[in-house]
Amino acid sequence: MAAKKRSGGGKRAPTKLTEYRRKRDFTKTREPSGGAATAVRPARKKRAPTLRFVVQKHEASHLHFDFRLELDGVMKSWAVPKGPSYDPSVRRLAMEVEDHPIEYNKFEGTIPQGEYGGGTVMLWDRGTYEAEDGGGVEALREGYARGDLKFVLHGERLRGGWVLVRMKRPGRPQWLLIKHRDELAEKSRDVVEEETTSVATGRTMEEIARGARVARRGTRTAAKR
Repeated sequence: MAAKKRSGGGKRAPTKLTEYRRKRDFTKTREPSGGAATAVRPARKKRAPTLRFVVQKHEASHLHFDFRLELDGVMKSWAVPKGPSYDPSVRRLAMEVEDHPIEYNKFEGTIPQGEYGGGTVMLWDRGTYEAEDGGGVEALREGYARGDLKFVLHGERLRGGWVLVRMKRPGRPQWLLIKHRDELAEKSRDVVEEETTSVATGRTMEEIARGARVARRGTRTAAKR
C-alpha cells in the first residue's frame, strides 16, 4: 500500500522527527506536529538540564504503554505491551519506536480510527529522570548507544532505578525494561493494575474515550453528552 502524503503544517520537519511526521496526518489528528522540538534545550549555567519522562497508556489495536525519555530534543520512545513492573525479576519487552516531539508529553485524548495509532491515549505517569551514575546527558547518550541505558525515575507512579537493555535481534530494536533492585522495588506490587487513571486529569480510559471532563484525582465536574 502506498504511503499517504502527510501534512505537517508549519516548519520543515527536523530529521529526528521525519518518521513521526510521515506516519501522521495533522489535519486529522490532534497529536502535536513537533514544531517546537527542533533544538536541544541548553543546559543552565553550572546545572544539568532537567530531563522529562512520560508514560502513556494507549488503547490502539492492542493495549500497551508508551514509555518515553527526553534526550537531545526529542522523546526516545518504546512500546511496552504489558507495562512497567516494580518486580526486578520481571523483564518487560519494550519495542523501540520512532522519536516523538517534546510536546507529546502533554498529549491525552483520542487519535482518530484509521490514523496511525488510532485509539485512546492516557497520561499514565510523568516526571523527571537522570542517569543512574550521575553522569548526566552524556552518560544517557552513551547508555542508549551501547544498549544498556540505566536511569533513575522521579515520577508520580514510577520511581527509583531502572534499565533498558537492547536485545540482539534482527529488525526494529527490541529492548527489555527492568526495575533495579533498590529500596523501591516491590515484587508484590502490580502498578499497572493498581493505577488506572490519568495523572493529569484523573480520568479513566473510558472517560477519555467519550470526552468526559473530570477534575484531577478523579472528581467529576462535568461530562459531555
